[in-house]
Order: sequence, then structure tokens, then C-alpha cells
Amino acid sequence: GKWDDGITLCELKNAPVGGFDLICVGTPPEYHIPLALKALEEEPKALQIEKPLCPPSLENAQVLWEKTQKSKTKVFIGYDHVVGKAARKVEEILNNGILGKIQTLDVEFREHWGGIFKAHPWLSGPADTYLGYWKRGGGASGEHSHASNLWQHLTRFIGQGKVMSVTATLRYVKEGKAEYDDVCLLNLRTETGFVGRVVQDVVTKPVKKVAWIQGDNGSLQWVNGYDSKGDAVILSLAGKDTEVIPCHKTRPDDFIEELKHIEECLATDKESGISLERGLDTMLVVAAAHFSEKEKKTIKIDYRKGYTNSALTL
Repeated sequence: GKWDDGITLCELKNAPVGGFDLICVGTPPEYHIPLALKALEEEPKALQIEKPLCPPSLENAQVLWEKTQKSKTKVFIGYDHVVGKAARKVEEILNNGILGKIQTLDVEFREHWGGIFKAHPWLSGPADTYLGYWKRGGGASGEHSHASNLWQHLTRFIGQGKVMSVTATLRYVKEGKAEYDDVCLLNLRTETGFVGRVVQDVVTKPVKKVAWIQGDNGSLQWVNGYDSKGDAVILSLAGKDTEVIPCHKTRPDDFIEELKHIEECLATDKESGISLERGLDTMLVVAAAHFSEKEKKTIKIDYRKGYTNSALTL
């Protein structure tokens, strides 16, 4: 808890430029892409951008993608759950095939955001931050897009490909100046026809963050915050006792594991589950969700049209 004298705080106008291995962008989402484009000019080894990558307008998302294709800098998005200890254990179990054919996948991130405001007492509520504005990347659809990202990560891991259609129901709340979705319900279908569900909300307490993978032979659960010691993976096979596999961690471990992953990617050139491409794919789903709620119809995603709203069609 002591101050580290190695940390230097600077106003933006006096910020040092160049010479960094890693640049992290942790501002409100509407500033992520402009700052990322600027950071790319410094040519760091890696650039980490917090989630969600941008607002659902997708403004300049394709520009960022094209810039990175010409850059040596590797870009990562802060969906740290998919590179954590519990997620790696899930992947290990999935790889051994004991679940049989995977039939469906549900991911829920249900968490009242009162804890955020309690931890930041200078904020009186959602209207004081981007969280209270879905158009700025807030609301349940943006704040808890970890769930959409985890669903996409797992479906790709089991060979079911990218999300191709989104059918969504969102509940919008107007509260003073704030306008946000407090509940975001998604039915998703991938390019192979695999289907599943994502639930994100900012109203549930106590918190529930879980992924449920259902196979022919049983189920596998990823549970965030299983107990005071951390996460857990729960394996339930037909005719066998349920096995709870603890994945102990502290909150800082989420970020430490992410940094270890980035370091490994830089050293080995391995494919990353938190790459810019994965983060952009998640933003297409978030944007499609709002479009689906507006039109009351299923929205299709055409990746050939890039990371723009033109990729979303009725």
C-alpha cells in the first residue's frame, strides 16, 4: 500500500513520449481509439487498451485495425478473464474431450454496479461517469461485455467460429442526464450454427458471474468469485460426483496474469485471446445488440465489411 517512488504522474501536456515497452490506455471508452492511434506512433512493443474498446458507434474502429496491420506493435484489449487461471483450466478440460460434443454455452455477468461507486466515493452515481451512458460505451452492454467476450472466446476455442447473428433485448433507463441499459440479453449464433446465450446486467446482487458449457456427457462451469479464495471450475459428468476445482487468486492476479500473457505473446508470437481482433469482434456484437433492440429483429454480422456499422444488417 505504500507509494512507489518509481511511479511518475504527469499531466497529459507533459507526458513523456517514446521508449516504452508497453503503453496502457485506461480512459473512458470514447477516448480509447484516439489515444491508441497516437500511442501507435511511439511504436511500443505492446499496447493494452481497456475494455470495452470503444462506444457502439464503432467510430474509427476500422481505422485502428488498419493502422495496426502496418505496425510492429501488438495490441491487446483488457478482457483479462479469458487469460486467467480458471479459463486456462476450462480449456485444459475441454481439450481432453470428456464432455463429449458441446451442445450449447451460456455466460452470465450479473453484478450491481453499486460496488463501483462505493470504491470511487467521488462519484455520486452513473451520471458522473461514462458508465451511465450506453452511447459512450457504458451500461450493462459495455461494462459487462466481459460476458460477450468470454462467450466468443470459448466458442472459437471449441471450433464453432465467430458470431454471425445477434438477437438482443435491452432495457434502457433514463436517470437525469444518464441513459444506459441496465439489462442486456443476447441470443447468439455462430458461423457453424452453434447457439447460446449471454446475460449482462448491472442490477444483480449478490453478484453472479458464470459460464456454463453443456456437453453430451455433462457440464463444465467457469465461476468467477466462487468463494473468498477466488474462482473455481466445476465439472459435472453423468454418473459421477461433481468435482470443484479451485483456482485461487486475488484481485490483482487478474491483471498480473494478463501482463504475463502479454509478455508471453511478445516472446513467442503466440495467438492471443485478448488480441485487438478479438476485442473488435466483441464490439461488433455489442453494436449489433443495440441495433437489434432498436429494430426488434435479428442482426447479422458481415465481417467482410470491416469493423464498421455497415457490417451489421437486418
